[in-house]
Amino acid sequence: MTEQPPARIARVGRRFDALFEEYFAALPATLGAPAFSRFTPECVDLLRALSLRGGKRMRVVLLHEAAGLVTDAPVAGLDAAALAVELLQTHGLVHDDLIDDSPTRRGGPSTYYAYRERLPGHPRAALGLTVLAGDLALALSLRALLDAPVPAETRQAMVEVLTRAAADTFVGQIMDLERDFADGAVDDSVLHDVADHKSARYSVLAPLRLGLLAAGARPAEWDAELRHYARLVGICGQMRDDDLDLFGDAAVLGKPIGTDLREGRRSYAVARLLATVTGPDRAVVEKALGDPACTPETVAAVREIGERHGVADALRADMRRHAERAAEVAARWRPRWRAEAVGFFEQLPLWSVRRDS
Repeated sequence: MTEQPPARIARVGRRFDALFEEYFAALPATLGAPAFSRFTPECVDLLRALSLRGGKRMRVVLLHEAAGLVTDAPVAGLDAAALAVELLQTHGLVHDDLIDDSPTRRGGPSTYYAYRERLPGHPRAALGLTVLAGDLALALSLRALLDAPVPAETRQAMVEVLTRAAADTFVGQIMDLERDFADGAVDDSVLHDVADHKSARYSVLAPLRLGLLAAGARPAEWDAELRHYARLVGICGQMRDDDLDLFGDAAVLGKPIGTDLREGRRSYAVARLLATVTGPDRAVVEKALGDPACTPETVAAVREIGERHGVADALRADMRRHAERAAEVAARWRPRWRAEAVGFFEQLPLWSVRRDS
């Protein structure tokens, strides 16, 4: 019987967490910082804490399953690739929390707020050290691949994949900020492109490419299919996150809802609200949008408006359609690749939009 996605994700995640712990334990000795430097080991400690605190390791799972498309034998280079994609994620979290001025991440302080607490009265130093911590995580992600135990040609190809994924993500972050300055309505084509660049390309496409490369395949031969799958998964995943942010259960999520509304973000949920409602209902939404002091009662009122006008149901239906299309793309891989791994990629999109958190 094929192992279901939740069980596979948990199993691979546990193994990777142990690997990540070992990596950070050995890291200080490899950086070559002078003995007098107090800030360097402190920076490593903050990156370690953030990296090891929570996270589903979905990128790591995708790496392993992508290699499994080709072979069920152990694959050299997967551990290095896993370290690389998770360190790139750490880089993104550090900088995201700085951009968003977020005090917490994964149940603990963000790197930015940790530095602000450690350096009260020195805001510029806290800001600078946060930027440098994120930059260090990015450099370490590339170094992990440069140390991968694979042929030089494969190593070069893997570095290129990660570098392009990082650049795509940065462009996506710029587009994400730009989206919220739009004068008129933000349509789905814009939101789809933001989701693709900001998350799908590094969270789905890069692990697919890296896993196939590590297993000795040439992903460029099937690049259009891999891109299509990754884009669809990225879009339905972002739709799900945006749906939960306004229409989710705060008790289940473990955090307040309405963040996108308060921050003035034109998320899928917010953009569709603005495109649907008129009159007094629209006035309520527009007044709440971008108001950091927006009360839970106002968020609840906006939520009720969205539910009454069918915005929540329509968003969930569209989310499911994207997931079904992604599953159809993966199903076409069956004649080419191992059936068990293909089955995982078929199940994953629909499973991911059904989970509660």
